[in-house]
Amino acid sequence: MAWFHGMPQGAALNWLLTAALAGGLARGFSGFGAALIFVPLASIALGPQGAAPLMLLLEVLAIAILTPAAWRLADRPQVGLLALGALVGTPLGAAILVHADPVALRWGVTFAVLALLGLLVSGWRFRGRPSLPATLGVGLAGGVLGGVAMVSGPPVMAYLLGQAGPSWRVRASFGLYLAAGGVIAGIAYAAAGLLTPALTAPFLLAAPVYGLGIWLGTRMFGLASERAFRLGCYAMIALAALLGLPLWDGILR
Repeated sequence: MAWFHGMPQGAALNWLLTAALAGGLARGFSGFGAALIFVPLASIALGPQGAAPLMLLLEVLAIAILTPAAWRLADRPQVGLLALGALVGTPLGAAILVHADPVALRWGVTFAVLALLGLLVSGWRFRGRPSLPATLGVGLAGGVLGGVAMVSGPPVMAYLLGQAGPSWRVRASFGLYLAAGGVIAGIAYAAAGLLTPALTAPFLLAAPVYGLGIWLGTRMFGLASERAFRLGCYAMIALAALLGLPLWDGILR
């Protein structure tokens, strides 16, 4: 059976479950960072061509639950432009994911995750005036990163946070962009042949653990200061990226 054929074994199974739990903790604890943690770690088990589509499948429920509220509150015209950029960028990223050498791609994903982590840690915000070219360009960049590794969020969040407006609208616009990006990524991955029956077994194994991580993360939210939980998530992202380096395969696999 195709779904059973994709069943991870041994160390690969352990890394997949670790990735799901750590990613879920970050998702529930701070609302960000799941893909930045999950994709490098799950790539140890499944390779990037399996880890990124699996991350998309794991996020489907969260996207479905959060999108209605985001739709009501978001700056929909701006999100539409961001999504238009992502519509161009995501297939490019998916093509890289399909055709790149898996080991070289894992190196690339690691460095991309560390660069995005640097963007998050620095607190950099877009300070220019939002414009049509800038919005489309940010959406394009997010789409490429989303197509490669489901990590479209940081550049878009940095762009949105630099604009005037209430925080609730920024959060809603970001959530709506992630939902649109997820739909676009799903179409691009399906067209590229990345959504295969071989993902069934990893999904059935990872989904409950990812859900548990989200539940634990939300319970932990009130137990630490905002600074503490952000630093904790940053540390998890950095550790996941470094552990995901092919350099350690002889030891970790």
